[in-house]
Amino acid sequence: MTTKYEALTGAEAAALAMKQINPDVVAVYPITPQTPIVMKFSEYVANGEVDTEMVRVESEHSAMSATVGAAGAGARAMTATAANGLALMWEIVYIAASTRLPIVMGLVNRALSGPINIHCDHSDSMGARDSGWIQIYSENAQEVYDNYFMALRIAEHKDVLLPVMVCQDGFITSHSVENVLPLEDAQVKKFIGKKNFKGLLTSEKPYTIGPLDLQDYYMEHKMQQHDAMKHVIPVIEKIQKEYAETFDRKYEIIEEYRTDDADMVIVGMSSVMGTVKDVIDMMREEGIKVGAVKPRLFRPFPAEKIKNVLSKFKAIIILDRSDSFGSFPPLYGEILASFFAAEKKPYIKSFIHGLGGRDTNVEMIKEVISELQKLRDTGESNFTIDYLGVR
Repeated sequence: MTTKYEALTGAEAAALAMKQINPDVVAVYPITPQTPIVMKFSEYVANGEVDTEMVRVESEHSAMSATVGAAGAGARAMTATAANGLALMWEIVYIAASTRLPIVMGLVNRALSGPINIHCDHSDSMGARDSGWIQIYSENAQEVYDNYFMALRIAEHKDVLLPVMVCQDGFITSHSVENVLPLEDAQVKKFIGKKNFKGLLTSEKPYTIGPLDLQDYYMEHKMQQHDAMKHVIPVIEKIQKEYAETFDRKYEIIEEYRTDDADMVIVGMSSVMGTVKDVIDMMREEGIKVGAVKPRLFRPFPAEKIKNVLSKFKAIIILDRSDSFGSFPPLYGEILASFFAAEKKPYIKSFIHGLGGRDTNVEMIKEVISELQKLRDTGESNFTIDYLGVR
């Protein structure tokens, strides 16, 4: 295994992973802050470093349509997008999932309009959380890189056959340079293996797929998607274990940080958890026993696992980087539902943070920890939602 680090942005890490996967087809349309992924990958294509047929289309709707067509014909097909681009893909995103196509899409999380904002929050992916796609979230560039290989294996697994979004935070991760430890091309090729998905369309027996599905079979079709999602978590755990054994890189669906002796934790996803971990280290030096819990997987939501992990703590604050107007924020709502039938329930509070790319800084996380201590000691403000860092 290589031991040489490279200085890469999260977008460059994604493009490098795509290069090493060497997909048959990549259909692309640029949108900030995803554009550097497809720009870098287009260099690989132009230089003859991949065999990929790169399809440059006129919109994100067309990008997903071309990717669906390619995957339906049996190609390893990938794409990437962000925010309004994902929204424009909306119709075809659902078709990709319902047609059970093992597409991998890089999603660089960005706020959805309006007003127009090109910076990070999770309103784009959370808007698509019930589209039938698997959603994996990445804290840093190394996770982005490694997640692509595991995502491909998950998507193509015979018990899954569902598309996967590999999410990273716009600008915060996509444009920041970090040390990334790449794998050798031969190692990647061996791990991902040969494509075992033959596609849906054949020249020998032409037929039409998915144009109409009325009262007679639509519910059965949706139930099949529902059942496929039930297989995802065991498959991910198996692939993560294989990845750890092969490359000595341990990934888990739910990561715990300094929780062994903690009675209160912060829960969140993606890049903010790097800041959370740093602040926890500071607080530990002051004798404050606080930890962190980071779900990497949001769809399917690992409800039983998250309940088992969080049940041992007295107080929990959940950080959501998107709102759900008129309801609970997405991660908070899922965790509340996980505890619905539990006998032992921790004190839980929600903070919405970082919308539109607003920085969630050290002082804000210290404020969250102060609120955690109050919550642990008094139980007050239970099941409440606040905004963090609002003027």
